[in-house]
Amino acid sequence: MLLTTDNPVFVTYMIAAAIMILKIMGQGWMTVYRMLKSDSGLASPEDLQVGLINKNPRPDQLEINDYVDRSRRMHRNDLENIPAFLACGLLFVAAGPSLLLAKILMYGFVLSRLAHSVAYATKQTHEVRATLYTVGSMVVIVMAVYVLVAVI
Repeated sequence: MLLTTDNPVFVTYMIAAAIMILKIMGQGWMTVYRMLKSDSGLASPEDLQVGLINKNPRPDQLEINDYVDRSRRMHRNDLENIPAFLACGLLFVAAGPSLLLAKILMYGFVLSRLAHSVAYATKQTHEVRATLYTVGSMVVIVMAVYVLVAVI
């Protein structure tokens, strides 16, 4: 009964996980949008082949473009952080936390990741981004410790 919509803790996880999955996928599309908008920031030499979208490929399209690369770095950061939350979140649900604790931690993670993305997109300092990263990281660590305590 833990992994059903009858369990409000699992529903909380489902909402948080779906938002984070949309964040990961959306960031990939944002990178594509920025590449098309700037006509630059391509990643691989084979991207310079003539095609429907890139009708006039140029070698300078492979040069790093911060507008595109910033989105790519944001995507990589999401891919480094969100999967741990997705996996740990399921374990956490199975460990049977209270609904209040689950909401605080899971929605706290979502808010910290969304705020981190805004900070990255608006070129905030490393300290700002690191603080927001730390909040999300600590949430996952707390959930993992909770799981260990529950099963040991």
